Amino acid sequence: MAKVNISGIEFKNPVIAASGTFGFGNDYNNYFDVGRLGGISSKGLTLNPKEGNDGIRIYEVDGGIMNSVGLQNPGVKAFIKEELPKMKKFGNIVIANLGGSCKEDYEIGMELLDKTNVDIIELNISCPNVKSGGMAFGIKSKVAYDIVSSARKYSKKPLMVKLSPNAEDIVDMAVKCTEAGADSISLVNTFKAMAIDINRRKPVFNNITAGLSGAGIKPLALRMVYEVSKAVEIPVIGMGGIITSSDAIEFIMAGATAIQVGTANFIKPDICLDIIEGIEAFMEKEGIKDLSEITGII
Repeated sequence: MAKVNISGIEFKNPVIAASGTFGFGNDYNNYFDVGRLGGISSKGLTLNPKEGNDGIRIYEVDGGIMNSVGLQNPGVKAFIKEELPKMKKFGNIVIANLGGSCKEDYEIGMELLDKTNVDIIELNISCPNVKSGGMAFGIKSKVAYDIVSSARKYSKKPLMVKLSPNAEDIVDMAVKCTEAGADSISLVNTFKAMAIDINRRKPVFNNITAGLSGAGIKPLALRMVYEVSKAVEIPVIGMGGIITSSDAIEFIMAGATAIQVGTANFIKPDICLDIIEGIEAFMEKEGIKDLSEITGII
């Protein structure tokens, strides 16, 4: 069966729409029944509404895209009131992706989401910590441990922590987040990257650097998922350049219990269905009755 279990929550299949590329699911539901997905991770939420960054936000490069959206979102309270009820109607697992610019933002956000019917909270620790000069919470393991352990106290819901590949030591980061109370780990978020407009003789993005995602990062993401899954006992959710069912199966064999699909949604809106059907076809062809048979087989 293609069903998987993450922290006591059963998913109908291992394919989850990644945060930041799927909105809250409504737009994609115009193209296909998003209820067929295993789950949806919401657009990145912050305690208060954000308008996002000025200037270019999306820029296509060979093998992927770069983004500097800046977490544009309606805020946690508006999400709970307006978007969450619609997401729950799809009939799959709802994951609320929560970011923040200081510890208090995470704590209050966790407390608010704890009172809802969200299934899992995905803590995005790639956000810049404004009290530490803008360095992301997910760069240094000790900082990540502090923010996760603090946030953990404000909700009893399953807590997934999303790791940045820009961490000083991503394996140690995963271990520290586990020790701090994470119930699962998702990785990787985007790689810090840069592009220059040679005609303007300036960086493409106002913030100079931006996040790189897409097919080009897959081998790096796969290696990180493999290393992290060997170091922790909790479920690992893999992502980074997944476009085909074969890509997804690679991540599962490397140790991922489930996978998230991001940039590929921009290539083909219903690509997640192709991946789900491809996984099921592979299982039937290979006589695999449960994905646990090949999870972490490498």
